[in-house]
Amino acid sequence: MAISPQHLQLLEEAQRIAPKAMKAEYTDGTVIMQASPSALHQLNLTKVRAQFDRHTPVEAVPVGNIDLVSPTITKSRNPDLTYLPEEALETVSGKIPAGLALIAVEVVSPSHPENDWVGKLRDYPAMGIPLYLIVDPRQKTVTLFSRPDSTKYHRREDIDFGEQIRIPAPFDFDLDTSVLRPH
Repeated sequence: MAISPQHLQLLEEAQRIAPKAMKAEYTDGTVIMQASPSALHQLNLTKVRAQFDRHTPVEAVPVGNIDLVSPTITKSRNPDLTYLPEEALETVSGKIPAGLALIAVEVVSPSHPENDWVGKLRDYPAMGIPLYLIVDPRQKTVTLFSRPDSTKYHRREDIDFGEQIRIPAPFDFDLDTSVLRPH
């Protein structure tokens, strides 16, 4: 089920009026607004992205803070980082079909961790995103979810900062978490 016109209008209005330091997402009839991330959040995201960028398929590009939408469910999510086919971005729309994403990467916010650990963990597999990587500086852990169906991810791997985690195809590399900083 697509986002109803009324809810889409509400989300677009929230995005329009939100201060530049805020981002808006939509799930289950609720608009979620969050403050822009801290410098430490951005540092960790940059360290992760640098490693992914060296192993990204030629046809894919990194994108941060873009709305991923699903035509089958009423969700609009905005991951910290995702990789999309370049042709998916050849549009003036700020809304990209979520099923095109190769991965969603989130660095957990200390002020709203349940958004990444509960809401997005529920929404991303339903939206067809094949890989979901959560970097949690509060817990000093990295978790990779994979093998989704329309309800959940069927594989979960957890490691502590300092260890390596294998990122499967299409990236196919070991992510070094020793470069990440805890809160």
